[in-house]
Amino acid sequence: MPDGDVMTQNPPVELDVRVAILNSFLTTPHRKIEELAPLHASALANDPLFYSRLALWYFAKGEVRDHKLLFVAHLATSEYPEFREAAWVLLQKLAPYEVSRALDHTKKVIGKTPRSFKGAVAHYLQTRENNPRQFDGAAMRARNDLKHLYASLRIKPGPRAQAILFDEQPPTDSPLYSLKQLAKADSAEEQARIIIEHKIPYTTAVGALKNVTPVVLVALIEAMSPQEVINNMAALKKRGALDNPEVKALVDQKLEAAKTDKRVSTLKAKKAMTATMLDAETEKVLTEVMDQRVASKVEIKRPTALFVDKSSSMSQSIEVSKQLAGLISAVTTADFYVYAFDSAAFEITVKVPEGKRPMLSDWEKSFQFIKANGSTSIGVALAQMTRKRQYVEQILIVTDEGENSSPLLADAWIAYREAMKAAPSVVVVQVGGYYDRFAQGLMDRGVELTRYRFDGDYYSLPNVLELLAQPSRAELVEVIMGYELPRRPDRVLQGV
Repeated sequence: MPDGDVMTQNPPVELDVRVAILNSFLTTPHRKIEELAPLHASALANDPLFYSRLALWYFAKGEVRDHKLLFVAHLATSEYPEFREAAWVLLQKLAPYEVSRALDHTKKVIGKTPRSFKGAVAHYLQTRENNPRQFDGAAMRARNDLKHLYASLRIKPGPRAQAILFDEQPPTDSPLYSLKQLAKADSAEEQARIIIEHKIPYTTAVGALKNVTPVVLVALIEAMSPQEVINNMAALKKRGALDNPEVKALVDQKLEAAKTDKRVSTLKAKKAMTATMLDAETEKVLTEVMDQRVASKVEIKRPTALFVDKSSSMSQSIEVSKQLAGLISAVTTADFYVYAFDSAAFEITVKVPEGKRPMLSDWEKSFQFIKANGSTSIGVALAQMTRKRQYVEQILIVTDEGENSSPLLADAWIAYREAMKAAPSVVVVQVGGYYDRFAQGLMDRGVELTRYRFDGDYYSLPNVLELLAQPSRAELVEVIMGYELPRRPDRVLQGV
């Protein structure tokens, strides 16, 4: 069963194909680039018009960087000149390491690198060379990637690029020259001055230093962006940054700034929490960062229910559901109901001050007595909602789809539709397994169904929000088709 397989009653064939493509992208967790590539190749082959518009929408709304560089690589090597031009424009938005990976993908996987792609990279590099500060910043963080782009495509570097990347003789006004001075500095005060004055990145600076004192740590954190603080949380903790009150206060300031910084990735905040054993206060702040960044990207406007399978052996379902409850409650502006079920259903609620949204820690308290045991009736939660007259338009279910007790979800859905005059769509997050018979029973009754296979990567869970944030998949397809392919600025000026 492919991830994100969607069926509805007699949909138009063209729309059905596009809905299936869209859901494949939205329900594909963060994986290695080579595992995502066949999805892009298939979507481009089956519906090139929709794929090109999906690329533009994903650059505006998506968070998984691997998808973005793959969109560029596949559009750049397509047979359509309009797509290659769009890829030229989109490539300018990538980071150097992403351009480098896109280049390797065109060569090693797709098997061709057209002249237009080389032209896009040449313009990308020239633009940065024309801005010494931007070029030096890129060279500081991605020196090998930039060298790879120049060398692989035989692009002649300008004097500054040649000196920095290939001659290893950076000009005296370059941060890379200052990096050499940093390695020679004798005192912590001098090291701190160089780091702050030239904004030397954390990972680069620590490689040049023999010892990292609290004074130097303060300087490093001062020079870091909120995203860099989040990315390096584990390393900062290891170096004692969270144990020193002065340094910890500076970290907290950066995390507070991350809440409103549009450059901060939701997924990176989540990864920092799962990869590092943090104190409760810091984890709370990171949760708030994640909630704020999620809320800035999506808004769930439809009344929603979350059903949590707590039957025997479903402990992971409970853990996944805590995370989803925290994510959804951070972005919903409509009614939100949470039920745990085995052969009976139990509504889960949280208590927070008026005007406040529940946080992950609030949901963890509410879930603390929910343990995995009992048989499985997925329909029992919906049956209880029918009795309580709780109206929803979509249901998110975390389960292995293994129903073995009545009422079955398909039967409960029919009863709900008749009683509430509503036909809620269903999104299943598969944890621990799946059963096609369960899905077929729902689709036979006309349920709009999306199945998302969770592979253990909590880092990918924010993807689920996109499945809930739109009125319907069909309407989202219409939004995506409204995007227009971008034109190269030079061609627009020339009227070509």
